[in-house]
Amino acid sequence: MPAPDRERSQSALAALLESAEPSVRWKARLGVLHEDPRSKAMRALREEVRQSARVKTLLAHRNRRGQLVSKRSVYDKWQGAHWILATLADLGYPDGDESLVPVREQILDCWLGREFYTEFHVERKAAVYGKRGVPIMQGRHRRCASQQGYALYFLLALGLESERIHDLVERLLHWRWPDGGWNCDNEPSAAKSSFIHTIHSLRGLHRYGVRFQHAQALEAAKVASEIFLSRRLYKRKSNGAVIKAEFVKLHYPLYWHYDILFGLKVMAEIGRLHDPRCEEALDLLERRQLPDGGWPADGRYYSVSQDIKMNADYVDWGGTSASRMNPWVTADALSVLRSAGRWTPA
Repeated sequence: MPAPDRERSQSALAALLESAEPSVRWKARLGVLHEDPRSKAMRALREEVRQSARVKTLLAHRNRRGQLVSKRSVYDKWQGAHWILATLADLGYPDGDESLVPVREQILDCWLGREFYTEFHVERKAAVYGKRGVPIMQGRHRRCASQQGYALYFLLALGLESERIHDLVERLLHWRWPDGGWNCDNEPSAAKSSFIHTIHSLRGLHRYGVRFQHAQALEAAKVASEIFLSRRLYKRKSNGAVIKAEFVKLHYPLYWHYDILFGLKVMAEIGRLHDPRCEEALDLLERRQLPDGGWPADGRYYSVSQDIKMNADYVDWGGTSASRMNPWVTADALSVLRSAGRWTPA
């Protein structure tokens, strides 16, 4: 088992802790140093996150009712309300902010709309189009459950609970596939859950299960995690080949996408990072460490624009570089490796 270079890792951690960006310092102090998130110092840091230029830019497009405005819907990539709240949850934005309640309602109105309670049976892919609702094909609900699953996660993380989040859980459990995951593939031959829709759904269900001591949600998350563990988080079961090239690259933000760092991060959250089947992904992550001790962002899924347009984010997350540390990627990598017991900060 290789080990991350301790001196280089310590140097990278020092750089994170000295960052001018409070969200980077939050990630490092919470995930790497394991500071108490409820301490006075950490609460003050979360207030810095709230007041940061980055967060103010993300929240700038609100109407008089406090809702976030985008081009078409809350799911607009990447400027819709769904993605902005997901980002805030990852950055350490303070929980329980009442000013975000109108945004919460926007999101719940969308993901609990009537069409998600309307089902129809079809046999062919072509028969799906032009209909509103959730198609059932070969006995499986073809639903992009990552939308409800991710919303469940970030609403809980931001302390924006309401009675309606229980309805998100009911829908997720209702749409599960026989292998314990989720998929929206409308090809009749599709018989396995997808990584994308399963990772966000199990993450939300686990957080919900812990928060409400909900045994069924916790069990569903555990079963779904086998979809990843049985594939070593990035390999095909049939021949051990990499499932998708993007899975072994590093990114920030990921939005709805998947890579090994995110897979490891979620396994840590649900208490399964010490499963031996995570070892290969951990080894791969360690090999990506740069000479300065950090980790790069190999790819990105966004452009930067203050105008509202598709695939644009309002802020820059450091771009991509094979040789330059990305602070958000690095904070997550060090956090995962510490949780795995592969290094301990001095």
